[in-house]
Amino acid sequence: MPRNSELIWPLPTARVRWRGLVVVLVLTSVLLVLLAVALSRGDYPVSITRVPVIVAGGGTDIERTIVVQWRLGRALVAVVIGLCLGVSGAITQSIVRNALASPDILGISMGASVAAVAVIVLGGSGVSIAGVLIGVPVAALCGGLATAVVIYLLALKNGVDLYRLVLIGIGVNALLGSLVTWLLVIADIRRAEQATLWLTGSLNGRGWPEFVPLVIVFLVSVPVLLVSAFDLRPLHFGRDLSVGLGVRVTVTQALVLLVAIALTSVTVAAAGPIGFVAFVSPQVARLLTGSPTPPLAAGALTGAIIILAADIVTGSVLPWTLPVGVATAAIGGPFLMFLLIRTNRKVTL
Repeated sequence: MPRNSELIWPLPTARVRWRGLVVVLVLTSVLLVLLAVALSRGDYPVSITRVPVIVAGGGTDIERTIVVQWRLGRALVAVVIGLCLGVSGAITQSIVRNALASPDILGISMGASVAAVAVIVLGGSGVSIAGVLIGVPVAALCGGLATAVVIYLLALKNGVDLYRLVLIGIGVNALLGSLVTWLLVIADIRRAEQATLWLTGSLNGRGWPEFVPLVIVFLVSVPVLLVSAFDLRPLHFGRDLSVGLGVRVTVTQALVLLVAIALTSVTVAAAGPIGFVAFVSPQVARLLTGSPTPPLAAGALTGAIIILAADIVTGSVLPWTLPVGVATAAIGGPFLMFLLIRTNRKVTL
């Protein structure tokens, strides 16, 4: 029987908790408001009430040029990056069953960073391998995927050992971090500066060219997550219970982890490693919805709100322009301390 706070759809297994549904609607509304604010602010300010009219094709030529061609692409890139990071964080935290687990902590983001920094240090905007020019975005994508494969294979022991996966991921993350430092030390000063700026995570100069691959990967991932959604929640409660409920644990783990890896890698390829968003978003969403596990939809929307709000603050609110990764790190650091203190109190009690 459903609880009073649940709604049963015609499909027998589809239930929606009222609180979670309300939170998703509220987060969607907040995201739309922030999107309008992002499109209205800048050197050429536009009234926020005119933004929907301009996006729909109205307004003057200069307004359409500024809002649609110059600002909308960057704002949508911020939104999709937030959606991708929120989903990938919710997936990894559900699979690993650890609130402190996220792709950037497990080494996926650092693997993408090593490949991208290597390309910047060796060739600036790209290097030629076997006659094929490899740019920074492609290198980051390949680096993230390769790192994930190595971590997954090392964690295999009669299936994926989640404890081994976390430890190996943290170790690989530290190893790759030292490799990035070495590359910056030996690099030319100008290229080292370029690589350091990329490593902070920035949306400066991003627009429609980055939006297209981001939205393609995200839209491809959605059907996979919808198919795996009913198997994802039992995984949070352990392998034995999941097997007892008929979940194909190894297949489901591999499938959803592949989705999380792809989403993380494509975001790093588009804007660099924007830290803490994949870690913070699912936990904030879980607190808002009261869900026992990190919710996918609310986590994705929370990630989009964090990225877009951080971009607004660093781009137009502060008196100086900063990379968006600086703002997300400022949010993520205190939140990490909050979770550690909260977890420590629970264990102590």
